Amino acid sequence: MLEVKNVSKVFQNQRGVEDISFSIARGEIVGFLGPNGAGKTTTMRMITGYLNPSQGTIEVDGLSMNDQPAKARKKIGYLPEIPPLYPEMTVESYLKFVADLREVPRKKQAERLEAVIYKLGLSGREKQIIRSLSKGYKQRLGLAQAIIHEPDLLVLDEPTSGLDPNQIIEIRQLIQELGENHTVLLSTHILPEVNTICNRVLIINQGRIVLDEKPERLAESMEQTFKVHLQVKGIKAQVVQEIRQMEEVAEVELRADSTVRPEESETVSLLISAKEKKDIREALFYKMAASGFPILEMKRDGMTLEDIFVKLTTDEEAAELGEAPIPATDAAIKGASSPQEQEGQDHE
Repeated sequence: MLEVKNVSKVFQNQRGVEDISFSIARGEIVGFLGPNGAGKTTTMRMITGYLNPSQGTIEVDGLSMNDQPAKARKKIGYLPEIPPLYPEMTVESYLKFVADLREVPRKKQAERLEAVIYKLGLSGREKQIIRSLSKGYKQRLGLAQAIIHEPDLLVLDEPTSGLDPNQIIEIRQLIQELGENHTVLLSTHILPEVNTICNRVLIINQGRIVLDEKPERLAESMEQTFKVHLQVKGIKAQVVQEIRQMEEVAEVELRADSTVRPEESETVSLLISAKEKKDIREALFYKMAASGFPILEMKRDGMTLEDIFVKLTTDEEAAELGEAPIPATDAAIKGASSPQEQEGQDHE
């Protein structure tokens, strides 16, 4: 559905994005993460046609954004971080206005308005002035304008930003429902949102893609060893000795939450590192059962998405020396943005 190939963007010798490539299949919901200034908004503006790449190509359902921009844009629905609403208009008149802009056939507009108003929970608010809507309903209206023309690809920039917890849950549910019929690229700073909604994660840092993985495989892709947090009831020395005898085990560490006394059976809490990323949970289960040590708890001790995000986007050396701009190639200089386009980068 979406192909981004070797795309770079340079803002008059300042870093935008550099040589990024990724693809999104039809029906995927992809989380797009990165710290402020990493290149998320710049990338989404290039995908939606609001900015032109300095280098590289973007294709939407096989249509080149360079060669067939009008046709490609018809395939896209875009919700920027601040919804593009006209506060003096009513909900209904605004959606009719957007339907005209999106060239929805007049004979089909009434049907589309009714459908999106129902789907986005705006029923009963058709005649309400937009400025009087709550932020949650403004976000709903922003989503409504993004899907009024039945696009194949939805690009959503911080759709739950500034909402209260109840509104966040509602918008997340709406995005999941929209994902049943649309391909979704979702930018967010709320990392648990990615685990809840997305089936794939892209992380961008300093203008480059640093991770492309499924949420359930993030920890596995980042960690060098397989670690297990184990709680058993037994005598510490005996438990540790039994585990250290296992050929699958590389290291055993006593955790602070252990409650052990010499030669007394108490709760022993251990962090066990395996050899060569091997899953040792089954082996531990049989070993403890054979040794007569009841297992109270056993779970994989892995990195969270927050841990991975911090690890991939924190560069101590760069922080000390100051971020260096991406070198501007000849092709990039020719495509460098005007001062008006640079203004958009400042908001990222």
